[in-house]
Formats: sequence, structure tokens, C-alpha cells
Amino acid sequence: MSIRPKKLGEAELEIMQVLWDAEGPVTSSHILNEVKERRKWQLSTLMTSLSRLSDKGFVCCDRTTGSNLYAPRIQESEYKTGASRRFLEKLYDNSIQSMIATLYSNKAISSTEIEELKTFLEKLEEGQP
Repeated sequence: MSIRPKKLGEAELEIMQVLWDAEGPVTSSHILNEVKERRKWQLSTLMTSLSRLSDKGFVCCDRTTGSNLYAPRIQESEYKTGASRRFLEKLYDNSIQSMIATLYSNKAISSTEIEELKTFLEKLEEGQP
């Protein structure tokens, strides 16, 4: 089943990062513990966010074990690909060249990074990872 997920808010993205980094399904307590340095949430706040993520199609909850276990419904790479595409479309009229030119002209990336990017693209063209 192909899901076209909606955009994630900043806090939702933090929750998803915990789920993507986990070895398998995790409890809400695990998630709360992982985000406690950045978010001063009560469990109820996290549960509201998890419910919204479920409604958006990002998270599934297994209630068969006696404790709710949360897992991502989409892979991190799938989300990043879609988010990157939307970013390019909105800000740079779908032009990666325009994005790089803007970053370079505003000194957000260096000549060294441009050279690294060239090397990376050459390797991709040659079929190397």
C-alpha cells in the first residue's frame, strides 16, 4: 500500500526520528525518554502527538501485547525523499542547480563542499555508492 504522507511538524519529526532509530516497535515511555532533553512533555502531550501521527499515516500502534507499541508506517528515506522534493518545488522551482547556486552565492556552502559534491556526483554516475 502506497501512502502519500503529509508534512511533519518539528515535534512530529523528532518523534519519527526516535521511531526510525529504534530497532523495532517501542513504547510511549521510550519515546518520551528519548525526547526529554529537547521537549518538556507530559505523557498526555506525547499521546496526542502519536494520535495525530497515526491519523496522518506515519505511525501504527500494536495494542495486542498489553502495552502499546509504536512503529513507523513509512521509512525514513521515503519521507526524506518526499520532503526534499516538496522543498525543491516550493523554494527553487524544482531546480537543484538553483538551490546550490543560492547556497554558494550566499556563502552557505564552500568551494571545498562544491568539490566534494562534484566528486560524489561523479561516483554516482560511475555506479559507485
